[in-house]
Amino acid sequence: MEPVTFSYIKTNGITLHTAVAGPEEGPLVILLHGFPEFWFGWRNQINVLAKAGYRVVVPDQRGYNVSDKPVGLHHYMIDVLSEDVIGIIKHFKREKASIIGHDWGGAVGWHLAATNGQYVESLIPINMPHPTAAEKILEKCPSQLIRSLYILFFQIPYFSEEALMAYDYNLLEKSFFSSIRPDLFTGTVLDRYKKSWAQPGTMTAMLSWYRAIRIGSLKQVPRTKLSVPITMIWGRHDRFISVTLAKESVDLCENGKFILIDEATHWVHHEQSALVNQHILHHLKEIKPKRG
Repeated sequence: MEPVTFSYIKTNGITLHTAVAGPEEGPLVILLHGFPEFWFGWRNQINVLAKAGYRVVVPDQRGYNVSDKPVGLHHYMIDVLSEDVIGIIKHFKREKASIIGHDWGGAVGWHLAATNGQYVESLIPINMPHPTAAEKILEKCPSQLIRSLYILFFQIPYFSEEALMAYDYNLLEKSFFSSIRPDLFTGTVLDRYKKSWAQPGTMTAMLSWYRAIRIGSLKQVPRTKLSVPITMIWGRHDRFISVTLAKESVDLCENGKFILIDEATHWVHHEQSALVNQHILHHLKEIKPKRG
């Protein structure tokens, strides 16, 4: 296994705990996790990408695990979150990076590509549509509103934190880590997640990403055609997000591909890691970014 080192990177006024692997001169690839994960959520991708020659950088995004957790919803607006990534790119003295994001990490990637595309070599959103796609789809696909009810629950301060942490994070575990492969999030793997959730202030900080929606966070993503190469990867049986939103998102890409993976859910990068890695490497080889 390629060695993974850990460091604390100062970016955009905060400090992010970050995993780094692969040759220093390799093309920069940044992996952005979603809720309720941390860098460890990319454990099946880091080594594969590093061995392929890429410089792999995987932050605990703000509010997660042992990264900084500023207080206040304005710290979790999507434009602020994407500035964190720009700071990481500059930290490694690069002009741009390929961004791979799952869930909220994908939303950050979409925003960065739409607003500061000069920093994005390419984008791979995994089970996360373009944030503006939901505006049109809710009219055509009312079932998405039902799928999104958990977001309303997250808006309730204090109560939602206590509910998610109760009984050793039972609700968080059962509701969000449901998978077609029940062996995925168990034992020592689940213990790693619980340890990250137990970091002081983490639960409120993680939920702040959702709570910032009500003050306009996702409205900061412009609905414009994106010119950077984009490959969307989607687990067909996502219980949180309708695949209809993915298809709507493809229309916003000038150079976009959509890959639908059967026998997979929201956690496709865990459930079908070998296949997902194959698609990631194919995408990265196609764009041929400059080294160093």
